Amino acid sequence: MVILKRHCFHSNGSSAFLNVAEMDTLKLVTSLTMNASDEDLDILTPSRPGWEVDYELLLGPNVTCLTEELTLPREMTFTEDNMFSVVAYCCLFVVSLVGNLMVFTTLWGSRHSRVNLCILHLSIADLFVACVFLPLETTWHITVSWRAGDIACRICMALRAFGFYLSSNIIMVIAIDRYMSIVHPMMLSGSIRRCKIMLVIAYVVSLVYSLPQSIIFHIERHPNFPWFLQCVTFNFFQNDSQELAYDMFSFVAVYVNPLLVIVMAYTLILIKLSRQQGVHEAMTTLSKSTRRQWRHPCIFPPHKQLISHGSVTSYPEVRWSTASYLSNAKMRTLKMTSCIVGVFILCWTPYFAIILYHWIAKESAKALNDKVKRVLFIFAVSNSCMDPLVYGKT
Repeated sequence: MVILKRHCFHSNGSSAFLNVAEMDTLKLVTSLTMNASDEDLDILTPSRPGWEVDYELLLGPNVTCLTEELTLPREMTFTEDNMFSVVAYCCLFVVSLVGNLMVFTTLWGSRHSRVNLCILHLSIADLFVACVFLPLETTWHITVSWRAGDIACRICMALRAFGFYLSSNIIMVIAIDRYMSIVHPMMLSGSIRRCKIMLVIAYVVSLVYSLPQSIIFHIERHPNFPWFLQCVTFNFFQNDSQELAYDMFSFVAVYVNPLLVIVMAYTLILIKLSRQQGVHEAMTTLSKSTRRQWRHPCIFPPHKQLISHGSVTSYPEVRWSTASYLSNAKMRTLKMTSCIVGVFILCWTPYFAIILYHWIAKESAKALNDKVKRVLFIFAVSNSCMDPLVYGKT
């Protein structure tokens, strides 16, 4: 396939005819002779296509017609960068599909505790990313242009965003649920129902967040290559401020809100466990005389008072919460918090840092290598692959 620019212009430089089209090489060779009439074949040369002769005779003696072979811009062709993205997305698809399917099938038949229920729906969100976003991006990088029409463009862009919104919202549900279960254990009544309500809200909010994508994205033709169609936001926003406002909304919904909720929830959990640890350490340092006061008959009912075993007299065991229990709970929560926050920050922060840099210094950001942006976005998407590793063992 070749790109031909057919241009006819008057002697004063004004344009009389302009056409840019993608043409098959065989059809091009055929058109060199078929477009010329019999009387024009005498003046037709191999370097002079027949359409030029025809249009010059049609438009008048002061018109000159030329044919120019154009080269598509790099971003409109399949390059090694596209190949890199295709390979990366295929690998992420396999890893995410296998990992999240394992989590899903394991939890689907198990007892649905609150944590298991949340992780089950997190795997559903990640499977949505794996089965919708990744195949869409892979195909789009292969075709380069959008070839599915305007309606498919709008629907796919909404579904494309839904998976990320849902994943972020369910992560917030997990953080809130664990905060309630540890910091407010007396409010466990109806906790399963509360968890289900939060999950429903997460799905509804994610759907509402993703719907604007179906309005903003649409099909646009390239101004210089009209056959080249792309699914873009171009010409939707009236000014840069509107586009910035929507970008900031997406930034807050996908990244800032989950991060704040996670940090606040697990910080309060650690504070709660630290206080319990301090109370327990104070109890374990009681003097022996003080401990003997706990063995007063008023404390123990008659059937749990002194028990004699020969010459040894023992007291029933008091159910103290062991230091190891609180320490292990604290360490498990600390480890889980580090994993949750660490993976989320590790995957999304570099990409959104580039977005922030683009907002602050737009002109300088344009000079940034496109490969860096591509790698950071792929790394952010890999969060759906890492979630099974973080949550599947908790």
